[in-house]
Amino acid sequence: MDAIFEPIGQFWEGFLSNPIVQLASQLIVIYVVLLWLGTAYWAFRDMQARTENPILPYFAAALIIFFTPLLFMFAVVLYLIVRPRETLAEVYERSLAEESLLAEVEKNELCPVCRDRVDAEWLVCPNCRTRLHRVCPSCNRLAEPTWPLCAFCGVDFGRDSSRTSRSRSTAPVAEPLDVESASGVDATAERARLRGATNT
Repeated sequence: MDAIFEPIGQFWEGFLSNPIVQLASQLIVIYVVLLWLGTAYWAFRDMQARTENPILPYFAAALIIFFTPLLFMFAVVLYLIVRPRETLAEVYERSLAEESLLAEVEKNELCPVCRDRVDAEWLVCPNCRTRLHRVCPSCNRLAEPTWPLCAFCGVDFGRDSSRTSRSRSTAPVAEPLDVESASGVDATAERARLRGATNT
């Protein structure tokens, strides 16, 4: 039996004592150690990009280092399972996209009665005929129906409406244009002639 194992042992001893094999084994050990430390650094930077907690990146790197160069792959798998799914940049981009969608939705107004989408420049809802805006009589711009005055020119809608109704009721009737006075004839003489004609 010794005759069988003795040549195998001599071959294995000669193989391990070969300087090329020793150099290759040393390079493999250095590579594994560098890969172990590099993975710990990667876990540190990856956790920094995924959380604002200042302690968790150090904890992730310590998890890789704790498992030694022989078992650090199990720590990598464990880290990939428990790490946050999104990075901070992805969360920020998603929040920006949500805000832009929300702003676009808010830009399209809703009718207060039927909740149908209406345009910002419509006066009346075409679905339920609810008055959405009114036109300012002074600047002709759209104003909300609940505004007491125009936000653009400052006209008071209450005073303006009463003033216009009062001016319509008390407005004097326009007299017809006197053609003869416009042509140079004395206007007072013409009025006296008209009064005499009405008296008779």
